[in-house]
Amino acid sequence: IIRMFYHEFDDLLPETYKAIDPFPPTLQATIESTNEWTYNDVNNGVYKAGFGTTQEAYERAVATLFSSLDKIETHLATAPGPYYFGSSVTEADIRLFTTIVRFDPVYVQHFKCNIRDIRSGYPAIHRWLRKLYWDVPAFRETTQFEHIKKHYTKSHTQINQFSITPVGPLPDILPKDEEVRAVAAIKP
Repeated sequence: IIRMFYHEFDDLLPETYKAIDPFPPTLQATIESTNEWTYNDVNNGVYKAGFGTTQEAYERAVATLFSSLDKIETHLATAPGPYYFGSSVTEADIRLFTTIVRFDPVYVQHFKCNIRDIRSGYPAIHRWLRKLYWDVPAFRETTQFEHIKKHYTKSHTQINQFSITPVGPLPDILPKDEEVRAVAAIKP
């Protein structure tokens, strides 16, 4: 379905937007490969951890999730960027953003994905996230942190019996030029 949006509605768009192709032919195989493990291990991985019904299932899911986040961190730290596959936003960015933007506000505490958070544990992912959020208006304009937090904390009573929504993290997303104090202290 996501790919239908790339070109099926071009007749409704201004010319500048018609040229955008998040699934360019030269990257299609690479994007497909990335999407496969990203979906299984990250996008769905947080749910495997959060809805795990045994300690073993939870720990297995968390180990896979954080191994995959490490892989993403290495990729983003060494890729030409600023986006996942270079100078243009691709489907890989779009699909990964939806999970990463929810990670610190929801998945760390609600789904117990708390080995590390994105802000202080993954500097390249954090930089990529803020680049998308602050520099590409479509990402910021379609991200509603209050809705994200309340949806998860109010709809999963088997996980959060009293439907309490945590206040933080504050701010929801850091400005591009700001770091968590602990991270700023160790930067060269």
